[in-house]
Amino acid sequence: MANVQSAKKRIRQIKTRTARNRDRISRIRTYVRKVESAIESGDKGAAETAFRVAMPELHRGVSKGVLHKNTVARKVSRMSARIRAL
Repeated sequence: MANVQSAKKRIRQIKTRTARNRDRISRIRTYVRKVESAIESGDKGAAETAFRVAMPELHRGVSKGVLHKNTVARKVSRMSARIRAL
């Protein structure tokens, strides 16, 4: 357990940041799941709409430091290819 005041503050900051990042990742996963389900159902219009909503959320994850930029680029590329194949 931390005894120094600065260490106690860092623990509080980490707890807050972890909760915020967990929420961000959960939100991103939800949007990606909506795209995946639209692709699975074969509805190209719904898939494109869901994809347009999910893309900014994924890129926001990169700018906030939650996801790596190459991971997002790969996910976006694969989702768009699957949508084009419909």
